[in-house]
Amino acid sequence: MAPLLTAQKAYATKLDAKGKGKRKADDTDVDDGNVQQPKQKRNKQRVLLLSSRGITHRMRHLMNDLETLLPHVKKDSKLDSKSQLHLLPEIADLNNCNNTLYFEARRHEDLYMWATKTPNGPSIKLHVQNVHTMDELKMTGNCLKGSRGILSFDKAFDETEWGKLTKEVFTHIFGVPPLARKAKPFIDHVLTFSILDNKIWFRNFQIMEKDPLQPNGPPQTSLVEIGPRFVLTPIRIFEGAFGGATVYSNPEFVTPASVRSAIRHARGDKYRQRKEAQEETSKRKVLRKRNEDALAVSKVFA
Repeated sequence: MAPLLTAQKAYATKLDAKGKGKRKADDTDVDDGNVQQPKQKRNKQRVLLLSSRGITHRMRHLMNDLETLLPHVKKDSKLDSKSQLHLLPEIADLNNCNNTLYFEARRHEDLYMWATKTPNGPSIKLHVQNVHTMDELKMTGNCLKGSRGILSFDKAFDETEWGKLTKEVFTHIFGVPPLARKAKPFIDHVLTFSILDNKIWFRNFQIMEKDPLQPNGPPQTSLVEIGPRFVLTPIRIFEGAFGGATVYSNPEFVTPASVRSAIRHARGDKYRQRKEAQEETSKRKVLRKRNEDALAVSKVFA
C-alpha cells in the first residue's frame, strides 16, 4: 500500500504544479493583451542626387557639398536627355529612394533645381542663384562629416500655402534620418532656410559651444558659418513627380534669358539713339549751309 500512496501523492503534486503553471500563463497572457506597445515610425527618407549634362565646375562643386552634408543621399550619373524627366521616378525607384534632387543646367550658366517626392509628387522647380561653395568661401566653421543637422525654417514659411508645402518637402529631403547608413549620432550644425524678397536663402552654420578665444571660459553657444550658400527662387510647384497639374506659379519670376535679352535691347537702344543723334547733327549742318553769293571767292577769282 505504501508505494501506491506515494505514487498517488506524486501524481497529485504534478497536477497542482500544472494547474498553477496554467494560471500563471493565463495571467501573463491577460496582462500582455491589455498592454499595447506603440509602434515607432521609422524615418526611411533617402534622396537621389543627380544632374543633367552641361553643368559647370561651380555647379558640380555645389552638388559635392550637398552630398557631403547629407549622408542619406545617393548620387547617380548624369541624365542624358533634359526632355525625359519622366524617367527620374523610375531611376529613384531602382535606387530605393523616395526623394529626388535634380539639378538642370541651361546654356552652361543657368541652374535649376527640382525637389521632388517620388513617385507620386509633389515637385518644386526652383532657380538657383548666387552659388558659393565651401572651397570658395573658406569659412572658419567646420562640422563632422556624416553628422546630422538641425533644420531651421523662417516663420514666413507658415504664412503662405506654397511655403508650408516647400517646408514639408525640404524637411523630407534635408532632414537626415537617425538610422541612415552613413549618418553619425552627432548634431553639430544648423541648416537655415529664410525667406526674403520671395526668395529662399540657404545657409549652413556650425554650433560652437565654447568661445575659441577663451577655451577655458564658461560655455557660450554661438554659430559660425560653414558653407555652402545659395539662393532659391520658386518658379512652379507641380502636383505630380516632374509634371502634372500646376499647384503654384510665381508671377514675379523672370527668366534669366529674358533678363539678358532686355540688357541687349537696352544696349541696342543706346546705339540707336547715338545714330539718330548723328543723323540729326548732319541734317542741321546741311540746313545751316549758306548759298554762294556774287562776291564769293570761288566766283571772284574764277
